[in-house]
Amino acid sequence: MNYNFYTKYLKHYKIVSVWILLFCSMVVFGQENNLTIPPIQIDDSNNIVPIEIDTTKIDTGSIKTLSVDTLTSPDALKSPVKYIAKDSIRIDMKSKLVYLFGESEVYYEAIELKAEEIEIDMDSNIVTARGKQDSTGKYYGEPVFTEKGSVVNSHKMKYNFNTKKGVIYDAVTHEGENYIHGDKIYKTPDDILYIKHGKYTTCNLRHPHYWFSSQKLKIIPNDKIITGPANLVIEGVPTPIGIPFGFFPNSNKQKSGIIIPTPGESAQYGFFLLHGGYYLALSKNVSSQLTGDYYTKGSWAGNWLTNYKKRYKFTGSLNVNYSVFKNGFKEFPNYSENTNFFIRWNHSQDPKARPTSIFSANVNFGNSENYTNNFNSTGTQYLSSTFNSTISYKKSWAGKPFNLSVNAYHSQNTLNKTITVRLPEVAFNVSRLYPFKRKAAIGKQKFYEKIGISYSMNTKNEVTALDSLFSTRNLDLLADEFQNGMRHSIPLSTSFKVLKNFTISPSMNYTELWYLESIAKNYNVDSNRIETNTINGFTRGYSYNMGINMSTKIYGMYQYRGEVIKALRHVITPSVGFSYIPENRSGLRTYLDANNEEVEYSIFETGIYGRSNTDKAGFINLALLNNFELKVRNRKDSLAKDKKIKLLENLRFSSNYNVITDSLNWSNIQVNARTYIFKKVSLNFNGSFDPYLLDSNTTTNQITRINKSEFAKNGRIGRLTSANMSAGFSLRSKTKANNKKSEYGSEEELEYVRANPNEFIDFNVPWSLNVNYNIRYSKPQYQSSYIQTLNFSGDFSLTQRWKTGFNSGYDFELKDLSYTSVDFYRDLHCWEMSFHWIPFGPRQSYLFTIKVKSALLQDLKLTRRNIANVF
Repeated sequence: MNYNFYTKYLKHYKIVSVWILLFCSMVVFGQENNLTIPPIQIDDSNNIVPIEIDTTKIDTGSIKTLSVDTLTSPDALKSPVKYIAKDSIRIDMKSKLVYLFGESEVYYEAIELKAEEIEIDMDSNIVTARGKQDSTGKYYGEPVFTEKGSVVNSHKMKYNFNTKKGVIYDAVTHEGENYIHGDKIYKTPDDILYIKHGKYTTCNLRHPHYWFSSQKLKIIPNDKIITGPANLVIEGVPTPIGIPFGFFPNSNKQKSGIIIPTPGESAQYGFFLLHGGYYLALSKNVSSQLTGDYYTKGSWAGNWLTNYKKRYKFTGSLNVNYSVFKNGFKEFPNYSENTNFFIRWNHSQDPKARPTSIFSANVNFGNSENYTNNFNSTGTQYLSSTFNSTISYKKSWAGKPFNLSVNAYHSQNTLNKTITVRLPEVAFNVSRLYPFKRKAAIGKQKFYEKIGISYSMNTKNEVTALDSLFSTRNLDLLADEFQNGMRHSIPLSTSFKVLKNFTISPSMNYTELWYLESIAKNYNVDSNRIETNTINGFTRGYSYNMGINMSTKIYGMYQYRGEVIKALRHVITPSVGFSYIPENRSGLRTYLDANNEEVEYSIFETGIYGRSNTDKAGFINLALLNNFELKVRNRKDSLAKDKKIKLLENLRFSSNYNVITDSLNWSNIQVNARTYIFKKVSLNFNGSFDPYLLDSNTTTNQITRINKSEFAKNGRIGRLTSANMSAGFSLRSKTKANNKKSEYGSEEELEYVRANPNEFIDFNVPWSLNVNYNIRYSKPQYQSSYIQTLNFSGDFSLTQRWKTGFNSGYDFELKDLSYTSVDFYRDLHCWEMSFHWIPFGPRQSYLFTIKVKSALLQDLKLTRRNIANVF
């Protein structure tokens, strides 16, 4: 070969090699290595040497600086590309390709790509990723592309780091609760995805249980998912359900939208649609629902629900319901129309927001028949006979003993149709103070230092009337029926030890009543009746009492020589006291009756706090409290502590003797008992025994107590006049171990679960059973009566995904089951099925529902409801 040609070729070869080396270093290592490239030349020996420049001879004023990096291509990436592979990395310098094998990973800015095999084209900046087949033909290590929280799983994909465009084959992308499958997905530089032959679902399986099938889909990040004509497919079977287009939310922010109604049928009201309307996402803290119910026979209902919340401040909801139910036809005489309304308001304040000032509200007000006619009501609401409301404001002062409470109260009885409204009720209390306590105590505490005094004031304005009177046209009438007053109470008490084992507790209490109205009675000779007149003006009454009490404890122990039981322990707490109530004639007046005899009455008879006058009395109070326990050896561990088993947690006897009266001195003997059996079954008993005999007067047909002892005649301490016994137990299996992340992870979701526990099924508890029995006995005279109630409820898992529950009771008077409901629940992974059945009674009905679990598609449901014509 010609020598000159060879040296010339070698010279150009070295130059090209240097440039290739520098280019590869720049592409592979990017900006992580700041390379300074000096000027170079080829010397006479064909070696590469740097050019030495004498900068002192250069006229810098005549040179123009060019902001051009001659070594950086305009198509070069702005950020470094990092890649790793578990198996190997191969670089093809000729083709400018990098091959990654085995659990490969590539990172570029906010992009993360993982796959079994990855190919990087350094010239075009295109990366290609794919999985690999094992010996069985199953693919593994398929590409997973992540960018800004958006995840795409695919069979194969290509992506251009420079243009940020990509194409993905046989892909599954995850956007929030949305899962989108596509045969081919095109990604644009603004992260919008265009999908061909796509499936939209909220099921997270590779082969979902259901999906909406559409030829074209478009995903706009943090906004929405748009589809063309779509068909609902369940378990691979197309259904006749289709939509011309679809808009699905794709954002963590709240979105407004339509609420799909629940269809059903009632023989009384016809076909119906329940709870359909519109959801308004007013702001981050406020949302509202406007819904309605429609019945084909003319009935309808409207509902407005607003939820509000301010983090670390307060949370609440307001629900207003109005309904009109029509029975029959207007042309027939049995036609009726009922108008109902109901208001529910709940407000709670975060205690940390203002610890010394708390406002809360729990309002339930409306028609008594609201829950009877309302198909949206629960069984608990239907069975409830009372509605109560409270609006409260409480104020305390840090470091001060003062407490203030301002309340508004409402109570409604659906049986007798009465409503009680208390507006307002104000209570002011001063905590117990020790006025004689030394600030700097030296030595033992003196007995007088334990003397404490407190103060409480309560004032209220109250009215009780039929619910039909609570309307705007009757406000003047109701205003005249309000009762009001104020009560002051100042208790003074202390306690101290005597002879080490006896506790002495003297006390005194003063009470004063203030009224703005009083009554005056007089006998009207003309009409021959007693007239009662209301006198306006401030009046006051007072009362006071005092007492002293002594108590101690007596311990008894009986030792056993058995192998299991070691001892029986008996603790007796006796107490004896004396209380004195002086005669008090404040507020007493007299009038002359038809026989010209004086009749005494109290001017406070109609007062909200009652009368202030008292009769003279002196009571000797006796009480005996017992506790029985067994001490048992621990069979499992001889070194462990002995076990204590409570036989009777509480057995108490109490009564008092009036030393002032001349007959019937003993009060009824009260007996109370409480215990637990095997720490599962609770038993409670309380009874009242009358120590005196009864006598019937055949002339007046009256039965009265006489001053003769039951013990003297019948040999018993008393006659049982009333008793109540209850027994109940709650059993549940051990909770299953569940290491999976909670399905309701966010704080908002957890709060909703706590507020609506009946809407969620806990499969972690295989079974539970609750049984409660109560019997009440009453025999004030000769006739006795019994009232028994039995309620039981529970649930159990038939399989891992099947669960059934029940709630019922037994009516001993009717000898039949009481209100009964049976529930079946089936977990279908991304779907859930429920069946609620009331087999008999006034609300006989069934409700079958199958719906998607996801909150995004919670209105995608199939409901079948049937209500019998028994209302």
